[in-house]
Amino acid sequence: MRPDLSTRAVDARELMDAPDADERMLGRTYDRFRIVNALVSRPGGVYRRDVRPRARHGRVRILDVGAGGGDLCRDLARRLHRDGLSADITALDADERAIRWASDHDGGAGIRYRCAFSHELVAEGAQFDVVLSNHVLHHLSDAELPRMLQDTRALVGDTGVVVHHDIARADAAYALYRAGTAPFSGTVLAGTFIREDGLISIRRSYTAQELAAVVPQGWTVRTRMPFRLELRWNPTTP
Repeated sequence: MRPDLSTRAVDARELMDAPDADERMLGRTYDRFRIVNALVSRPGGVYRRDVRPRARHGRVRILDVGAGGGDLCRDLARRLHRDGLSADITALDADERAIRWASDHDGGAGIRYRCAFSHELVAEGAQFDVVLSNHVLHHLSDAELPRMLQDTRALVGDTGVVVHHDIARADAAYALYRAGTAPFSGTVLAGTFIREDGLISIRRSYTAQELAAVVPQGWTVRTRMPFRLELRWNPTTP
């Protein structure tokens, strides 16, 4: 039976967020995220629109908030290296299990992995050219969301850009994800949290209208296919 998706399931919790989540399953989940995110999140878009143009003017500073297993950071590092561009990339996550796994699987990408909250970087006076996140917004409570947006806005000053990507909640998104992942539940996704947590994540996610109604002035919400949201803060100066 399909759940009611007319409102956010704010009380639902992803299994991998549990403090006692099986670490072997967590590791396999982080590893498989690189496949899922390559298909669903399509990181090439943020690279072409926001990272590469800035990197062409010199070494670019990138922060991934809620980086998890670090697959997005490693993908960006690979693309920059391919194009002969350079960057300082920081993968930030408040879960030490994620940071430990990501650091152990850096694969020579040279990313800085940090277990901390965004407000700690703000307090340190850290600055970046590009701050991004992927599949983080729906995890945040009503109180945590504005604080995170305030932090990420502060971390780019007046010239950087902030881009948060997430799922757009919809009946079709839920149905397609459930059907699309079912054939792989016993193979590629076996022993991971990806299928069940993905369905929970869709239930917790915003619609474009809901997100636009709760973000501060100056932020822009866009809908991207397939069933994706982009929350963006653009620089005030070129």
